Amino acid sequence: MTVATPDWLAQHGVHLQESKDGRSWLVYFDDEPQYLLMAVPVKGRFGCRITETINGRRLDSGATYPSIEAALHGGLEELRRLLGW
Repeated sequence: MTVATPDWLAQHGVHLQESKDGRSWLVYFDDEPQYLLMAVPVKGRFGCRITETINGRRLDSGATYPSIEAALHGGLEELRRLLGW
């Protein structure tokens, strides 16, 4: 699933890159991966695990979504709130 970098990330010089598995994405700041967003199965639905790459700290809220795509978009929205953007 190809997803374009959202405008709110691009405005800060940040880009989103999909991994080869199609279930995870890296958020790059200055060409360095800062956050990993990974769609994970949760009780017949999907969640989006948000992890800081520099320390492995989890930031996600545990919300669930009906599809992998919805989980990614939900995870990006959670990240936007966490960053205050």
